[in-house]
Amino acid sequence: MSERPSRLWRDMPLEKRVAAAAAFWRDRESPEIEAQHAEAIGLLAQRMKFRTRTVAALPVDRRARYLGQIADVSETIATRALIAYHFETQRPLMATFLDALGIEHDNGLITSEEVTPPTEDQLRAAVDTVRATYPSEDVDLYLRTLVALDGDTWTGIEAVLPAVS
Repeated sequence: MSERPSRLWRDMPLEKRVAAAAAFWRDRESPEIEAQHAEAIGLLAQRMKFRTRTVAALPVDRRARYLGQIADVSETIATRALIAYHFETQRPLMATFLDALGIEHDNGLITSEEVTPPTEDQLRAAVDTVRATYPSEDVDLYLRTLVALDGDTWTGIEAVLPAVS
């Protein structure tokens, strides 16, 4: 399974894409976020046939709803939206997973310079731990996001995820 952030975005249910888009628009901390916001504003303006100034002036909830309705966003927008979504809404899940693997983190943000790829057995145990507490669709999206963003470290996840068509 070769994951790409844009495919994950496309596969997400509309309500999750809107939530991810809202997190994307609220993100003010990430490097290059202004350029990513400008790219998304340009995309919305083009699709909606609005001026960029008009789109930029819309409230976050409306921009989120409009962006969430677009299934084919760029890798850049999908990547930033997935990251923002997880850090805004899924920190407890992320922390539980990383704790189960013994990976140092700060509330879900990995603090180690390098992470040794976990074994399949370690991943299975960690996935079982998070599945016992969190909804499967949230766990699957998080795991697929890890693979899409850092397939070298998280390549073993593919063996523990259900097949995705």
